[in-house]
Parts: sequence; C-alpha cells; structure tokens
Amino acid sequence: MANQGGGPPPAAQIPTSFGHELRACLRCRLVKTYDQFRESGCENCPFFQMDDDHERVVDCTTPNFTGIISVMDPTRSWAARWLRIGRFVPGCYTLAVSEALPHEMQNICEEERIPYVPPKRV
Repeated sequence: MANQGGGPPPAAQIPTSFGHELRACLRCRLVKTYDQFRESGCENCPFFQMDDDHERVVDCTTPNFTGIISVMDPTRSWAARWLRIGRFVPGCYTLAVSEALPHEMQNICEEERIPYVPPKRV
C-alpha cells in the first residue's frame, strides 16, 4: 500500500464500536465492524470486493480473534513489523485469528499475486 503523494498514508476506518459486531479480515487482520466491512470493504484487501458482495464479508472476516493493537505508523512500528503488518495502512489490527481464509479466497490472493500466510496451528 504505497503512498505516492509523500504525505501521511491513508488510514483504515477505526471501529465505531467495540462490541460483538467486530470482525477481523482473515488475510490482513484489520479489525472493523461488520457494517464497516460491508460499506467500504477492507482497505488492505480491495481485491476481495467486500463492499460489492456482502457474502464476502462473512467469507473473508471472522469474529473469532485474539487482542487488538492500534497502529498509527506501520512502517516505523516494531510491533507492526513483528506482527507482519508493517506494509498495511494505519488502523486497528488483531494479534491473531484462529481461522484460515476459505480456499476460494486463497485462490483470489494467488491470482492477484498477493501473499497469504495461514494462521499457525497451536
């Protein structure tokens, strides 16, 4: 998500609530509400087109995740680098998801030449 203008990078929407409606993207782990994903998709994963196909919000996100971290400058944050989210837009991210992206969505990543790292099994 390179920023060509030289100014601050565009940021993801901040969750409008921190209740049970929060979901995390299964690819990049961005956290937003279901409605926010439905209305504007995932800022890091526009190729999933969640804002065009509302079923994809359910396919590409999960309510089952562990912890939340807010990242203001991913390129300079050691925590963002450690979590491997240093190339994503500023926003709220989960520390871990427990589900893998469905195979159909993994195929989209492959077609777009976008890396996908499944969650580690513990």
